[in-house]
Amino acid sequence: MVIFGEPCPECPPILIIGGIHGDETTSVVVANHLIDDLTQNPAEAAGHIVAILPNANPDGRIAGTRTNAHGVDLNRNFPSQNWSPKHSVLAKPGKTAGSEPETQAVLQAIQMVAPSRIISIHSFVGRCLDNYDGPARDLAETMSRFNHYPVAATIGYPTPGSLGSWAGVDRQVPTITLELPYNLPGEDAWKQNRAALLAAIGADGP
Repeated sequence: MVIFGEPCPECPPILIIGGIHGDETTSVVVANHLIDDLTQNPAEAAGHIVAILPNANPDGRIAGTRTNAHGVDLNRNFPSQNWSPKHSVLAKPGKTAGSEPETQAVLQAIQMVAPSRIISIHSFVGRCLDNYDGPARDLAETMSRFNHYPVAATIGYPTPGSLGSWAGVDRQVPTITLELPYNLPGEDAWKQNRAALLAAIGADGP
């Protein structure tokens, strides 16, 4: 995790995560571009703490799989109230909620940063979306003004054990799942979303 800015009472922290699904490699590219951008232009993060965890599922990324090395979908493994042991072909939630080391690392990052808002970058076949959980509609609409993605409170199907369920719904931390177009090259996805991510960093309030 890379952290920009210095802690202060007036600096609302934001946590940005890429690569929870290992086959959604564009999300890692975009997160790393944001790290490079803030490194070269630190004033863009002025007055804010920006923590970026660019690759939350390194084994899955190497293998090109949605899941981690244990075959668990990390975005069904968070200890949310709606976590369920039931699974489909794509969504294996793990033996218990929060069982996976990658999930535990994200939870530790959230504890460390205490973010006022979270953006989890994904990619989605056939659709782009500023999906929000918890009190994050205003933040999603802010991002949509720049990336022109639709804003929605649901991705279209249940996501028990997701980061959005745990952080956004259960803990009321404004949480965005930024769904990039799955087949869009990383460079193009970054160009589409640079302004939206910078706007999210600079957004007023939660």
